[in-house]
Amino acid sequence: MAQPAIAEAADADLIRRSLREPEAFATVFDRHAPALHRYAARRLGHDSAEDVVSETFLAAFEHRHRYQLGQADARPWLYGIASNVIGKRRRREVARYRAYMRGGVDPADITGGSVEDGVGTLAVNRPLVAALAGLRTGDRDALLLVAWAELTYEEVAEALNVPVGTVRSRLNRARKKVRQALEGTEHG
Repeated sequence: MAQPAIAEAADADLIRRSLREPEAFATVFDRHAPALHRYAARRLGHDSAEDVVSETFLAAFEHRHRYQLGQADARPWLYGIASNVIGKRRRREVARYRAYMRGGVDPADITGGSVEDGVGTLAVNRPLVAALAGLRTGDRDALLLVAWAELTYEEVAEALNVPVGTVRSRLNRARKKVRQALEGTEHG
């Protein structure tokens, strides 16, 4: 049976192939780097996004032999690595949110779009930014992986290496805190 054309191959097939032909991993990079960059820029700003993407793909390439080849799509795996890289820079992320709250200018120049619970409206919503800054790390990761990376609950569970039930409870807590922050501004 002939191998599928590299451009149409599933991520798992490309990763498997990259174990003997390392250059095949470039297609995984080309396929997912732009979305990972957008996600990292929203979390840490454009200045740090390139570094996050580079570190993510370096780690992915170095550990590709550990990839679960039964998972056709590498997005959850890559976002999990990116979340870990961002976690190392967590103080910078929270500092960005706090700087935004003080100055009212979003350092990442986030543009809106249709995202869950209005999370894309940071450019006009200081209370939302304050709520994000106040979330527990795992809760913020889960919320932003759903809202900005558009992962399913199952994919978030895979990315964060936690059960789906944990994702659901983290999202519930995060949504509640965000909702309370937004309702407080409407009535206050």
